Amino acid sequence: MEILKMENVSLTYQTAERETKAIENISLTIDDGEFIALVGPSGCGKTTILSLISGLIKPSQGTITLKDRPVTGPGHGVGYMLQKDMLFEWRTIEKNVLLGPEIGHKVDDEIKNEANELLRKYGLYEFRKHYPAQLSGGMRQRAALIRTLAMRPQLMLLDEPFSALDFQTRLNVCNDVYNIIKSEKKTALLVTHDISEAVSLADRVIVLSARPATVKKTFTIDLAQGPLLRRESAEFGKWFDLIWKEVVS
Repeated sequence: MEILKMENVSLTYQTAERETKAIENISLTIDDGEFIALVGPSGCGKTTILSLISGLIKPSQGTITLKDRPVTGPGHGVGYMLQKDMLFEWRTIEKNVLLGPEIGHKVDDEIKNEANELLRKYGLYEFRKHYPAQLSGGMRQRAALIRTLAMRPQLMLLDEPFSALDFQTRLNVCNDVYNIIKSEKKTALLVTHDISEAVSLADRVIVLSARPATVKKTFTIDLAQGPLLRRESAEFGKWFDLIWKEVVS
């Protein structure tokens, strides 16, 4: 079932001196339960697309719908996970996870129980009274993901969520995040500069052109499920090369 649809979406930034076209006639769909990766040249507008889908900015033209409802602003069933975990250092992990519902005045026993169950399920329950500085980088990213899940999003937007981690931690957290998203049956759209990361995670990889971004090509990745298993596959390098050539050409 289709969960997200972008139809002929363009965005032009305007200042007193000039107009800058960021994206042009972007059309794409994402089905319920899919994990999609967006890749493309640096500065092509990948994060701009996430901002449009989240409702933080409005397109200059075109339409964006989430489960057949127009996206008109923030807070419509989209969870956004940023490059940094953005945990508040003065709040415990439990209180960080409940931040979204707290802002929305939706903290009740049901929400608290769900949050604690997520913390228990993904290995952070015993650390719920700890503060972010007491956790490793990987644990902090897991806490940030659980905070996003506590908002009960229909679609999760991931903006290079592993880029601040060292390589070994990045591989482990990448695997954790993938397993959590699949276990919770969530739909995800990942922006990344790392083609290996895109191939290891995504059901489909969408390659964008240089700015103004258009959809250049889409690859359906036919590999075993799971980031670590994919990286061990003999076909992994083939997919990397195909996507790399599209990004740099």
